[in-house]
Amino acid sequence: MPGRERRAALIGELQGASAPVSGSALARSLGVSRQVIVQDIALLRANGHDVVATARGYVLRAGAREELPTRLVKVHHTVDEVADELNTIVDLGGVVTNVLVNHRVYGKITADLDIKSRRDVARYVSDIAAGKSFPLMTVTSGYHFHRIAAESEEALDEIELQLAERGYLAEVMPYEDDLE
Repeated sequence: MPGRERRAALIGELQGASAPVSGSALARSLGVSRQVIVQDIALLRANGHDVVATARGYVLRAGAREELPTRLVKVHHTVDEVADELNTIVDLGGVVTNVLVNHRVYGKITADLDIKSRRDVARYVSDIAAGKSFPLMTVTSGYHFHRIAAESEEALDEIELQLAERGYLAEVMPYEDDLE
């Protein structure tokens, strides 16, 4: 079963459950390893699903936050262009919920960002400049993905268009189709 279908089935199982569901039970039900379930849960969270891990298993909290349209976009740029890329997104009403890299050795690595404004961008860039950390994109030569939320699909289209016009949008490779 392809990853998207499996994650949809996983959401269905959690929605239909009256109690927490263990990772092992989900793995058996979907015919995959528990580690695949852990990875799928991380991707679902990155895509805005409020999946909570409890001592007895996973729970999907319904209605925990307003559902906005989201889109995963692949971008490529230098560290010096981080502020411009992020400001382009927030100036058009987008929220950068996370960053994801698809490392050929380490696999998918995701970090929450929740960047909503120029102030958030400035803080993020300042933290990087202060040497607190390096952008995750540096482990993949500048290639990375952002999960972006906005008020409408039209707003997401405009953000994607502006990223393309600035030369930041990158082509999704066939081996990356399963990141959604």
